[in-house]
Amino acid sequence: MTLHPLRSRLRSVDPVLRTGRVRKIMPTHIEADGPNIAIGTMCTIETRSDAGLESICAEVVQVDRESIVLSPLEEGAPTFAGALVTACADAGSVPVGAALLGRAVDALARPIDGLGTLRGALYRPMRGEIVSPLDRASPAQIFETGLRAVDGLLTLGEGQRIGIFAASGVGKTSLMTQIARQAKADVTILCLVGERGREVESIWNQGFDAQARARSVLVAATSDQSAAMRVRAGHYALALADYWRGEGKQVLLVLDSVTRLAMAMREIGLAAGEPPTVRAYTPNVFAAIPKMVERCGALRAGGAITAVITVLSENDEVDDPICELMKSLLDGHIILSRTLAERGHFPAIDCTRSISRQAADLVSDDQNRQATQVTEWLSVHEASRTLIETGLYAKGSNAGIDRAVERYPEIMRFLRQDRGERIDVASTAVALALVAEGGT
Repeated sequence: MTLHPLRSRLRSVDPVLRTGRVRKIMPTHIEADGPNIAIGTMCTIETRSDAGLESICAEVVQVDRESIVLSPLEEGAPTFAGALVTACADAGSVPVGAALLGRAVDALARPIDGLGTLRGALYRPMRGEIVSPLDRASPAQIFETGLRAVDGLLTLGEGQRIGIFAASGVGKTSLMTQIARQAKADVTILCLVGERGREVESIWNQGFDAQARARSVLVAATSDQSAAMRVRAGHYALALADYWRGEGKQVLLVLDSVTRLAMAMREIGLAAGEPPTVRAYTPNVFAAIPKMVERCGALRAGGAITAVITVLSENDEVDDPICELMKSLLDGHIILSRTLAERGHFPAIDCTRSISRQAADLVSDDQNRQATQVTEWLSVHEASRTLIETGLYAKGSNAGIDRAVERYPEIMRFLRQDRGERIDVASTAVALALVAEGGT
């Protein structure tokens, strides 16, 4: 017999108020003797100020038989030994829907744009549902970024997960912002984790025009906020993307950056007593990030989350643990070159080291051949650069090098593009054909 919906809902309600008391306070975490609840549950912790007793939010990051460890989500009045810790009711649901479009919020869905409270939002679980591998779909449509270097040589598909890899100061944020602003998507979710407050304001108010903001949501957790807030920002952005994909929308999720997200996870892991591993990253980092990446992608039922994720490398070799992890998880990677950036070349994409694993299935055989030819010329020219620039190479010694040297200036003109300039896919295909086959 089927239960009445109201009876099913009543059975899911926990009528017990679960509480505990603070017993230890550390700079990054708080230990309490209860309540006995699961990891990831939200709690409030009593604080004391001149105004009297208040509270701050915290997330449970460790549970054992006699105590729990909580990571505070926000700054507030200091707590004290013996302060009341109370489990929040229904804290796993977050606001989603059209009420968020055009808005900038923090990881707790509190508006930071000065436009007032959210009205008419729906509520959905933040962690979402696991999608079966056989319910997924391979990208079948080109995802237009408006950048010749990407649409021509590194073509992306709707539902693809791509990473932008570079050390600091090479142009990751500029490239990410341009893609987010001009890519074709129904909804754009921009998640900024660990960024400077000035940069958050600049990207949202100056990098996006009014039309782009109207179809976008900004979720931001700046570098001065707690590790728990920075991690929650990533999960909340994914929850928003999940909702709109479930509505059949083409969603662009831009996460900047996964490295700072991993650093926040490491901070929480160390506070919870996890052992440090390579570069002091804790096991929770290598368990959580793959799950977050796998939540993106296209579904057979319709809708897709195309993910553009920036990865901040420790050096220009982009071979640190987080870079290697992301390369193994993503459907391709765009690696930026400091050498090109220092020459004023934008976007500073090193096409010989970058790859889109879906490109060959998305473009025609002719365009695939042309892209391969252009990449080959770039590779030959780069391998021979020392000989060419020192004058040791004599023209006519090698036909392949001669051809690469001849086509190099035109290739670089094709790859260079002004900030704010958008080129449609058809024009990119025509220009690529001229570069690859011109003069033959």
